[in-house]
Amino acid sequence: MSTPPSGRPRRRRARLLAAALVAATAVPLLAACSQPVPFDPAPDAADADCASVVVRLPDQVAGLDARETTAQGTGAWGSPAAVLLRCGVEPPGPTTLRCVSVDDVDWIIDESDAPTYRFVTYGRTPAVEVVVDNDAVAGSTAIADLSGAVAAIPADGGCTDLEELAPATGEATDAG
Repeated sequence: MSTPPSGRPRRRRARLLAAALVAATAVPLLAACSQPVPFDPAPDAADADCASVVVRLPDQVAGLDARETTAQGTGAWGSPAAVLLRCGVEPPGPTTLRCVSVDDVDWIIDESDAPTYRFVTYGRTPAVEVVVDNDAVAGSTAIADLSGAVAAIPADGGCTDLEELAPATGEATDAG
């Protein structure tokens, strides 16, 4: 006479199947959780104007999703992060670096580490710095997406063109 199966292999199979289903569900969820982007805060990150900027930061920049950061006055987008923002950096002084105006916000562009570009607001205190991996996104698109938030800091100056500083033709000058 044969004995009926005890049911243990079925229970073991059911447990293995349940464990496999839990693992299959958990892996994508855990993979979607990304670590915060590490930052050192800028010297004036606690300035109230930086708080005004941060609360206005967009959920996407250049098509990249926002990421959590580890410091006050910062923002990051992309995985890996391709756009990094720090509010509260030292405002730049006069410079020969190229300056562009985007949505009434003036930005100085430092291309010395190309393809990583550094944009710093000009004529706003505190200043905002945006570092962009130009291999991943266009810097012009990133600052266009961020200028609306940065405009929360009132402008107290801006870029000037040398042509604006030169005397107009025919103006009298003190020559002697």
